[in-house]
Amino acid sequence: MNAAAPLAHTATLADRPEHSPESPLSIHAMTVAYHRKPVLWDVDYDAPANRLIAIVGPNGAGKSTLIKGAMGLVPRASGLVEFWGQPYRAARSRVGYVPQRETVDWDFPVSALDVVCMGRYRSIGWCRPVSGAHKRAAMACLDRVGLAGYAGRQISQLSGGQQQRVFLARALAQEADLYFMDEPFAGVDAATERAIVEVLRELRGRGKTVICVHHDLQTVADYFDEVILLNMRVVAAGPVRTVFTRDNLHKTYGGRLTLLSEAAEAIARGEVG
Repeated sequence: MNAAAPLAHTATLADRPEHSPESPLSIHAMTVAYHRKPVLWDVDYDAPANRLIAIVGPNGAGKSTLIKGAMGLVPRASGLVEFWGQPYRAARSRVGYVPQRETVDWDFPVSALDVVCMGRYRSIGWCRPVSGAHKRAAMACLDRVGLAGYAGRQISQLSGGQQQRVFLARALAQEADLYFMDEPFAGVDAATERAIVEVLRELRGRGKTVICVHHDLQTVADYFDEVILLNMRVVAAGPVRTVFTRDNLHKTYGGRLTLLSEAAEAIARGEVG
């Protein structure tokens, strides 16, 4: 396998009945390899529309790589990915992305409002001034995550939870239909976690689809409608109530009971099978 360059989009999924052109995300036989070592292997998945979807699995399972491979941020060794039946380049204006907070240079000298305005660039156009209307739209997004009062604050002066909210506001400013979020709850305080959950539910209420890399097994049943259990391959995917089961968790985590115990409370509540 040669992972040196992305696979050219020379084929489509139109002739594959298992993949729907109505799906916000369709992945067929996607393999991603780093230095010839597979990280994801032969992934097939169709995301249902208007759902909150968690990607769950052990460390090194390829959760972040699934998002990055779908968006072309890392090269695919093989496979096809479509968004509403189109390649990413044709649908990118409908896709928002919140990366891991640790991957961002928070010392870059910009304000919270500047960061959120970056989410408007597809509407504004690169190298063009940000109009008052776009600044007002960005301010509204900051207000939705509870940070309107921090608009002029340098991002390096914000707490970790506030920085995460700024990135969430930037994604909201894109006005996308599908959102990828890579560990949005990692390292945030309880107030920020509640704020993020409220925004996710608001997005779902507006007909959007959100796909999140998520680590806290105890909150999967509370926060999400669907789950992808991943360990290099898709172990199982579908509604939380039918897929997030003891058997599937054992298959995903290899029987690591210490990790599985984190899900015990949710299972005991009868919210999963």
